[in-house]
Amino acid sequence: MKKFLFAYAGSLLAMLVLDGIWLGALMAPTYRALLGTMLLDQPLLVPATLFYLLYAVGCVVFVVLPAGTWQRAARHGALLGLVAYGTYDLSNWATLHGWPVQLVVLDMAWGAVATCIACVVGYLAARKA
Repeated sequence: MKKFLFAYAGSLLAMLVLDGIWLGALMAPTYRALLGTMLLDQPLLVPATLFYLLYAVGCVVFVVLPAGTWQRAARHGALLGLVAYGTYDLSNWATLHGWPVQLVVLDMAWGAVATCIACVVGYLAARKA
């Protein structure tokens, strides 16, 4: 249980920091330009919190704990991020008017990178347990 909690805390913290920088500082103007009025002025905290709490569980259960090495955690984390963010963006592109293809590409790449890093951090944290 201690290993799970360390892995969870590491993955969750890494994802929060990375997405905070990505969404808050680096990409906010791009998202506003691409999504326009579809974007809320302020994100809804309950669904955002639920996403991060659930996503960290997925990182730990499907990647971090079974990884064996940090390199495998990185590879499988990148794949999980690509699939998860791809599910969201490709579904939106397929079903919503005006969902920009540029956002699909950016988000899927970001999901792969951020999840890769979060899973490596979770893996290294789990090793400290």
